[in-house]
Amino acid sequence: MLFSMTGYGIAVCRTEEIIVSVELKAVNNRYFKLSLRMSDGYGSLETRIEPLIRSFVERGSVNANIHIRREKKASDYKISVPVLSSYFEQLVELGSQLGHVGEIPLPSLDRLVFLPGVIEIGTNMNHCDEENEKIRNIVEKTLREALEALQTMRQAEGASMHKDLEANIATLYRLIENVEQLAPRVVPLYQQKLLERIGKVMPEQELSLNSTDLLREITVYADRCDISEETVRFRSHLTQFTDAMLLKESCGRKLDFLTQELLRETNTMGSKANDADITKNVVEMKTVIERIREMVQNVE
Repeated sequence: MLFSMTGYGIAVCRTEEIIVSVELKAVNNRYFKLSLRMSDGYGSLETRIEPLIRSFVERGSVNANIHIRREKKASDYKISVPVLSSYFEQLVELGSQLGHVGEIPLPSLDRLVFLPGVIEIGTNMNHCDEENEKIRNIVEKTLREALEALQTMRQAEGASMHKDLEANIATLYRLIENVEQLAPRVVPLYQQKLLERIGKVMPEQELSLNSTDLLREITVYADRCDISEETVRFRSHLTQFTDAMLLKESCGRKLDFLTQELLRETNTMGSKANDADITKNVVEMKTVIERIREMVQNVE
């Protein structure tokens, strides 16, 4: 089963006390890479987040944006006594300087608390262990839902690539069969052309033909243009490629390697065959392999 390295997933979880939203974007990469953005104060969750993402994604770059908004409680707010005292002392001193101490009523505390710095809002997770664990569970649940949505999209795109790859592999089977059918005629054609050239040159030069030398030349040529080993290996790579696409685990690296091997065997066939019709098929094979290579780059 193929999985694309490209995908998108989003999930939101709401409770009476907290809202968690997770957005995931994945693109292709030779290795696993995670870029994580999270609301301030929840950095301790990173140790749980990366392993969970890795359990779904083996290769690719994943951008994870996790936003946590918690309803504020009275315990989240703190009155800064030093700041409040400083304001109060400054007001008393100001009244003393103006000579109106006792005449000007000092503002009540409910007014002073609105001055800058008097109320501090906690941004870290200084909550009880039970509450922290509850938040972590909600984040993990939301992240898992986003990962499942991401996986569904990656699987759908992988299924589409699977069909395209199967079609291209079928084309390569057809082309290698053409090459195998054309290969046996290469040596007889060379022998025919060689005899024709010799038949023209020998009478003009008044020379006689040594059958041993002719046989040696044809034997050397036949060995040099033999592509039987390449065609056997090519078919073996096609079989391995098809089998690898059916594996449950990540197969992108293996498919990439087999694609390189297919291209190498194709280039060797083209350079050894020395036949126009075989070359035509080889050029088409290289075009198909290039299409496969582009798709395989996005397979996990």
